[in-house]
Amino acid sequence: FPFTELLFEQSLLICRVINCLAGYLIFSDHQQAMAERVSLSSMLAKSQNELPAKRMKDSYLEVHLPLGSEPQLREKYLTYHNTVRFGRILEDLDSLAVLISYSHTYNSELKRSPLSIVTALVDKIDMRQHVIYPDCDIKFTGHVTWVGKSSIEAKIHMSQYRDGAYASVLDATFVMVARDPGNKRAAFVNPLKPEGPEEERLFQEGEANKSRRVELSTASLLKVAPTQEERTVVHGLFLNTLDTNTVSFRSRVLPPSSVWMEDAKLKGLEICHPQERNIFNRIFGGFLMRKAYELGWANACSYGGCRPSLVAVDDILFQKPVEIGSLLMLSSQVCYTQGTYIQVRVHSEVFDPLTRQHNTTNIFHFTFTSDRDVPNIMPKTYGESMLYLDGKRHFDQTVAC
Repeated sequence: FPFTELLFEQSLLICRVINCLAGYLIFSDHQQAMAERVSLSSMLAKSQNELPAKRMKDSYLEVHLPLGSEPQLREKYLTYHNTVRFGRILEDLDSLAVLISYSHTYNSELKRSPLSIVTALVDKIDMRQHVIYPDCDIKFTGHVTWVGKSSIEAKIHMSQYRDGAYASVLDATFVMVARDPGNKRAAFVNPLKPEGPEEERLFQEGEANKSRRVELSTASLLKVAPTQEERTVVHGLFLNTLDTNTVSFRSRVLPPSSVWMEDAKLKGLEICHPQERNIFNRIFGGFLMRKAYELGWANACSYGGCRPSLVAVDDILFQKPVEIGSLLMLSSQVCYTQGTYIQVRVHSEVFDPLTRQHNTTNIFHFTFTSDRDVPNIMPKTYGESMLYLDGKRHFDQTVAC
């Protein structure tokens, strides 16, 4: 399947390409196909030096989503309010990031790729405009911008055709990882050779993104104490909720125009059916993102009292795969607010009804904005205060960009 310089015009959608790549097999046939893929392990490179360097344009893809010319397709993307379901866009972005990565690792001699490419992280999705029109064609373009030994950074730009020209809608950065055919261990990917100042800038930006992610992980509030400035913020919130009549550590009063954090939650449950599987017989990452986004949006809508607009998605880490048949429990929490902005965190975990165990699979972070000021979110406990600070960190990072 030659991915290089691939152009899918009009009716060839990202999801259809993925389905061609994976094959829509019945469940038993899918398991057999996975068993056959294990034989491809002998084709894996023993080191990255064995693989030829690739250029950024080798992985360039352009995909058209013809919402304007295909009414039947438009129905899949349409909301009740005649807007585009952004959860569907997230699914398409994830699929395209996989295709871009396969384009980079495609072996022209073997006529296939022995690698398994999976989504490791959605580093950032920045919205350039809040409105996505349901009756205008969409264009996705993207390519690899940085690689490590087994990891790949892919940048995707989405634009929409309106008034005779394409206008920017969003920019997305995905981090993918290469695995062996059985998706058991890491595998080497082709090195990347930047050409020209602009490509060199993109590559260096990828290096900086990697360093930033390592720094953020090291400074996680689950590992180290808050900074002095953050401790001052938490103490200020505590003082703002003290009951002046009792002056007690236990007596707390909700300030005006505020909501307790414990009252700003929304939960959901999904049974993971085979229909949502990927080629590795696990639940498709785009499906998880869509469900998390829709729950987070509903929570922000309920909290703000009006339909919110998405500003950014960042730091979605795929910690563990979700197996078919799993009970997927999603919990959204408004964790930080400022003016018209609402920061929502969605926690995803798999529940095993037999062992009664809960295992975290994903953490999602969404920044929304409302058309009016929203109530201040107020933590009560130390744990909620850490959620507040974590939300503030993500919000500050979004604003800084």
